[in-house]
Amino acid sequence: MKPQEDISEPGPSHGELCLRLSSTPRGARLARALTVQQLTEWCACPHDSDLARTVALVTAELASNAVTHGGLPGRDFRLTVRLLAETVRIEVTDTRPERLLPTTAPGPVDPDAVSGRGLVLVDAYAARWGCSVRDAYTKCVWAEVRR
Repeated sequence: MKPQEDISEPGPSHGELCLRLSSTPRGARLARALTVQQLTEWCACPHDSDLARTVALVTAELASNAVTHGGLPGRDFRLTVRLLAETVRIEVTDTRPERLLPTTAPGPVDPDAVSGRGLVLVDAYAARWGCSVRDAYTKCVWAEVRR
């Protein structure tokens, strides 16, 4: 699937979590854990359900990319999670708007590589995903996972 530009509002939310986290590996791990915790409270689903695992994976990849490719020293990233009617929307906003995502779907990954699978996983598990630049200082990478 090709990444999409976010041209529409995500729709009415049945729950929203919005946090600023440090652009560190610890911040990325915390994003994953807090997202799963909030999701299980909203949906009354177990931590090991397919939905929770998928949302955890997508959140981990987006947060990790924000820390690795979108971080600047001393600048946090923002995590927003919305429970929508049919999807869970994960948004990670970082401080590097000039570092946009590729405009084509991720290609094959070298099986011996130790990195480079993040967007391939997001593409495989998200119903849709993309990137939008809303101002001169930030970009938002988002993904929607079907409930």
